[in-house]
Amino acid sequence: MPTLQVRDLPEDVYIKLNLIANEENRSIAQQTIMLLKESLGLHSNNKMRRKALLDKISEKKYPDTDNIDTVELIREDRER
Repeated sequence: MPTLQVRDLPEDVYIKLNLIANEENRSIAQQTIMLLKESLGLHSNNKMRRKALLDKISEKKYPDTDNIDTVELIREDRER
């Protein structure tokens, strides 16, 4: 993974970054990555990811399970 080093960071920026990181229970490095992703449009929030996953699941075709005889399936498994 690439490394980024920032020199001559203004003290007020560092203090604010440190405060936000503490509020979010993250390290300064983790918080910096999150802020960079958000500002570059690379961060999708949890609701968007969850919606995308639910949409993907709803598109799948599942077999009809209403007419399955569960007793027969259990018997088949026991006979193996």
